[in-house]
Amino acid sequence: MNILLLIGGLLLILVGANGLTDGAASIAKRFHIPSIVIGLTVVAFGTSAPELAVSVTSALKGSADLSLGNVVGSNLFNTLMIVGCTALVAPIAITRNTLRKEIPLCILSSIVLLICANDILLNQSAKNQLDRGDGLLLLCFFAIFMGYTFAIAFSKPAEEDKLKGNPAEDEEEIRAFPWWKSVLYTVGGLAALIYGGQIFVNGAIGIARGLGVSESVIGLTLVAGGTSLPELATSIVAALKKNPEIAIGNVIGSNLFNIFLVLGCSATITPLHLNGISNLNLFVLIGSCVLLWFFGLFFAKRTITRIEGSIMALCYVGYTLFLILR
Repeated sequence: MNILLLIGGLLLILVGANGLTDGAASIAKRFHIPSIVIGLTVVAFGTSAPELAVSVTSALKGSADLSLGNVVGSNLFNTLMIVGCTALVAPIAITRNTLRKEIPLCILSSIVLLICANDILLNQSAKNQLDRGDGLLLLCFFAIFMGYTFAIAFSKPAEEDKLKGNPAEDEEEIRAFPWWKSVLYTVGGLAALIYGGQIFVNGAIGIARGLGVSESVIGLTLVAGGTSLPELATSIVAALKKNPEIAIGNVIGSNLFNIFLVLGCSATITPLHLNGISNLNLFVLIGSCVLLWFFGLFFAKRTITRIEGSIMALCYVGYTLFLILR
């Protein structure tokens, strides 16, 4: 029964994320919002919506380990497995701006999470937790990130056009539904996300208790991989369409959304106690981002090669086996 809840919840989450993204993009197009802004905001939010739904639902149900494990595990899956698998399909070209700004910002987000999560070490507190103050701080970082995103979108349109191709073609990819259909897709997608997140969490918790596995491990592996399926699909499709560099933007944007927005919202709703998430998990998260930056900066010229991609994927497999065996 728990497996059926898990599968059903995951399907609702994926369908809901797709409907929410299509509906919101259609509404944005009707109001003549530039397509690049739609991609940097609506689409980025859409691929992170499953993590947001699961983490917020977990926080409301008092399953902080699942909420935190989902975000940390999703970011690890994004950085190591998604980039690794995409590079195996086609080498990933990385722009100079991404190496200098976006990837370091991704590393910074993981470091901020490490600092906020170490109350015992830094404040001599009784326990480690992300309280409402930490949540609001993460949301402030999210606001700064969004400000940076809009600044890049509007200050360098020519450069973006060169990287992404003909903007007219991008506009055609966004379907403009009738207004009622746009609203229906948006509201229905959001409802599916919320309900799917609830039954997904219930199924994951049931499986964890039945197998005697901690909720933090389930969150770091099963839930994280499931909610990262939209990012995986987007990146693989981009690679198959001979445009694999989109995978890097997809991964980095999703990682920043997960830490700043998803954990920010979850911790603001209710404090998240770090019972099963250790500094080891957080250092591995930082290390995965540093490894991505290192591979992009050195060796091949701003390219994640197939060999580097296989190393990253194997690192994720090894980390997952370590969690299970431990």
